[in-house]
Amino acid sequence: MGELNGKAALITGASRGIGRAVALRLASEGAAVYLAADGTETELDETAAACRKAGAPDAAWGVHDLARAGAAEAMVAAAHQRMGRIDILVNNAGIRARKAFGEFSHAEFDRLVAVNLRAPFFASQAVVPIMRALGGGHVIHMASQLGIVASRYGAVYNLTKAGLIQLTRSMALELSADGISVNAVCPGPVSTEGFVAGRNPGELEQRARDVPIGRFGTVEEVAGVVAFLVSKDAAYVIGHALVMDGGYIIH
Repeated sequence: MGELNGKAALITGASRGIGRAVALRLASEGAAVYLAADGTETELDETAAACRKAGAPDAAWGVHDLARAGAAEAMVAAAHQRMGRIDILVNNAGIRARKAFGEFSHAEFDRLVAVNLRAPFFASQAVVPIMRALGGGHVIHMASQLGIVASRYGAVYNLTKAGLIQLTRSMALELSADGISVNAVCPGPVSTEGFVAGRNPGELEQRARDVPIGRFGTVEEVAGVVAFLVSKDAAYVIGHALVMDGGYIIH
């Protein structure tokens, strides 16, 4: 408790699921938080209230459509203006489209790349000068096990997550000398609304059987990994893509 007292965190996709869990966990460690998401004002307001209750000295939110060019930079500016600093950036917002290869439209491809890859790239670029002025910071990209292994009906999503892993390495190589730690988290199947949507019970049961420990992960488990990566205990973990998937990719 209190590991992040005096720190400020910006979390994208923070109104629900993994992003909400990350915000609550960082708030419980004493961080001020800025919650960003698209078109979910009620959920954002509820999450901000929960973060304050969990221990955040301040919890603000903003609606940001990260599919738009320039939105990531505007989001960072808004968070910085509110909190006066940004020590932690968690690029969690992401979207997916499940289609067979050959059926993706240009518009679908562009939107997936814009939200999943372009937004983290430019949010990170915007936050770097702020972190340099503070003497360091942490950037966490929410990638996926599907940036490492393939899956059916997810060619574009998988591509963007693989890109985030490589972005993590490139940023870490350049920014570690400035005290900016960059890592990626690669969850396997996690019980979220987005993961369950569009899958029938039989498919979900099969996916759970494919995980060696026999279950899906929880959003709290993902949040715990993020909390570790921004803690002093992870000071020597740089440019790493931490896979947490119940052992899925080991077989």
